[in-house]
Amino acid sequence: MHRADVTQRVLVVDDEDDLLTLMRLTLTKLGLEVVTAGSVAEARDALARGRYSLCLTDMQLGDGTGLDVLAAISAGDHDLPCAVITAYGNADNAVTALKAGAFDYLAKPVSLEQLRTLVKSALKLSDRPRTPPRGGDGTPTDGGPVLLGDSPAMVALRESILRYARAATAVHIHGESGTGKELAARMLHAASPRAAGPFIAVNCGAIPENLMESEFFGYRKGAFTGADADRAGYFQAASGGTLFLDEVADLPLTLQVKLLRVIQDKRVRRVGATQEEDCDVRIVSATHKSLPQEVAAGRFRQDLYYRLNVLQLDMPPLRELGDDVELIAQGILRRITGRRDAGFTEAARQALHAYDFPGNVRELENVLERAIALAERPDLIDVADLRLRPEDNPVMRAAQVGPPVEAGTLAGRTPLQDYLDRCERETLELALAQTRNNRTQAAKLLGITFRSMRYRLARLGMNADDE
Repeated sequence: MHRADVTQRVLVVDDEDDLLTLMRLTLTKLGLEVVTAGSVAEARDALARGRYSLCLTDMQLGDGTGLDVLAAISAGDHDLPCAVITAYGNADNAVTALKAGAFDYLAKPVSLEQLRTLVKSALKLSDRPRTPPRGGDGTPTDGGPVLLGDSPAMVALRESILRYARAATAVHIHGESGTGKELAARMLHAASPRAAGPFIAVNCGAIPENLMESEFFGYRKGAFTGADADRAGYFQAASGGTLFLDEVADLPLTLQVKLLRVIQDKRVRRVGATQEEDCDVRIVSATHKSLPQEVAAGRFRQDLYYRLNVLQLDMPPLRELGDDVELIAQGILRRITGRRDAGFTEAARQALHAYDFPGNVRELENVLERAIALAERPDLIDVADLRLRPEDNPVMRAAQVGPPVEAGTLAGRTPLQDYLDRCERETLELALAQTRNNRTQAAKLLGITFRSMRYRLARLGMNADDE
């Protein structure tokens, strides 16, 4: 392992002399200067006297807990990564510490190999800026991803993302379709010590079930018909970075078992291979479904849920962001038109605030793309260009399935299945038209899985190749 700069200092807080000695020897061999403290009070004194690149603290101390050390770091405005040491099997303490700002944890008895890996990751983290530089309009000047908005919900979300980015554990993002879950995942990655590594995004509902294992874990040449060369899977491609599992609730139970094993062991075996490979990947997952409800229904493994949901981010829907709707719309408009002077009339601004946007930011982007195409002045969008009335939304209009049945008679009506098929076909056609034949986005717009979308298209004879 590469030796760290001798000027880097580590604060180790523990009330067990034997563990302090072991950690001091291990860290000194890595070229680090080590300062030890046996209590919360001593840790506060050490923090007041000097600056450090890393803090390692036990959770249970004689005069307090590791949370008190984290609070002292935060109160002193020390931009200092801190990891906690917990008793074996005490996951609740670890999760509490992660939510309080710790970036990782070690379980007793401490593994020296895990300790070295943690220190290596932490020293990368300490060299990164706490927040990406931003311009006057709130957008990142370094071109990184950002969630716009000044509402309390959006400010709290960005703060949680920056805090969770420092952690090495799994994060689950929950929110309605179109709320920006992938953007939040990219922000987590960009602010983490893994930012220089790859970010691999996978739509779990878009992969045929018979190909899932080879897509996720890779395969060896000759493993099956057509495997004419070795191929890496998503886990190998994301090595050293972040693997984003979008719509993770759509994974079949058979793959959930194998995914759990990979996350627990941090090792992966390609299809057709006899040996396992190390897997250095951080998992970020997302879904618009409620995973606890999926667990209760038997469609999602409870043990995998706990592995994925160590830390949770909840994405607020657009209708709850107040004035942020206009700010987000302004950012989208400027991005699409490439003009920083682009804007909205007063009537258009009022219409944006009044509309609920059931499709959230994805629907807002679609509305603005259409408005720019229709507007006489693409740099100044008027209320007529937005067409935000429910009757102007093709998917909402399709949901209103014709005139009501006259009381007491079905005379002149077509057979029920033919009628339902026609309504379904029209809705699918309109959703595909609205998303420019992007079937993945159309499925999300309709609130169904990609697999269900594909089945419905095939059943109705709507071959994707003929679209």
